[in-house]
Amino acid sequence: MATTPDATLGDAGEFGLISQLVELFAGDENVLVGPGDDAAVLRIRHGHVVVSTDLMVEGRHFRRDWADAVDVGHRAAAQNLSDINAMGGTARHLTIGLAAPADLPVAWALDFARGFAAECASVGATVVGGDVTRADQVVIAVTVIGQCTQAPVLRSGARPGDVLALAGRQGWAAGGLAVLGRGFRSPRALVEAYRRPEPPYAAGREAAEAGATALIDVSDGLLAEAGHLADASGVAIDVRTGAFEVPEPLQAVGAALGADPMQFILSGGDDHALLATFPDAGSVPAGWQVVGEVREGEGVTVDGAPHDGPTGWTHF
Repeated sequence: MATTPDATLGDAGEFGLISQLVELFAGDENVLVGPGDDAAVLRIRHGHVVVSTDLMVEGRHFRRDWADAVDVGHRAAAQNLSDINAMGGTARHLTIGLAAPADLPVAWALDFARGFAAECASVGATVVGGDVTRADQVVIAVTVIGQCTQAPVLRSGARPGDVLALAGRQGWAAGGLAVLGRGFRSPRALVEAYRRPEPPYAAGREAAEAGATALIDVSDGLLAEAGHLADASGVAIDVRTGAFEVPEPLQAVGAALGADPMQFILSGGDDHALLATFPDAGSVPAGWQVVGEVREGEGVTVDGAPHDGPTGWTHF
């Protein structure tokens, strides 16, 4: 059912919106039943099935005046695809729950879906279903189903003597968020990094195949995620700041805001870089950077000392 350019969700109704959304999501050979029934039916050929769910709440995880609908779609997909990446797997299928005010323009919902579908297509994943309902603000719930052809890499396998390594850019989205929070729109590279992250989608499987002992994606902050690895593995992790090159845009924002740009790298999230431990530096794949080491003990230190600054995002 077609709608006018200024139609709202209230005008379109649940099934009118769904009928338009379904047209934006293509299936694949492993989708036996896609959107439109009570549940999707998927074919799993071999390996391990991995599943993750994430929420995005307007006003807490995104603002419509800071990012357009297409960008929000890319971000919503990226943070879920990255969770599968962080298991050493490949995302295959996703479902989306969208709750929104009745006066939200249909055009916003469709643009969101286009951005979401485009991000999924970049890794060969498809949307197979979802739901829509009315709410006082936009809430997005995504479940992603992926596949590991080898044993999934957990957070709990790091061992003393391992090296800590990072894949992907880190701190850029945090710098962009800081800029937007002050009412600015530059440096543009950082703002765009916040609006549309670029996770290293190939790096998760590469790490798994190279023998990574533990793996996690940096969604809430590098030190926070290193802490999750340390806690799950029963080890201590030391992060070395000298291993990081602070890019010029972060230096510029740090100078403008009177902030240490290294804090964007240490505590920033939303770039969805990957953090992993490997048995030794020789086993670290190309494209990964050694940024620390695993030791006996517990907790996370920075350059051998406790860190007295922020470690990352807190959900409550």
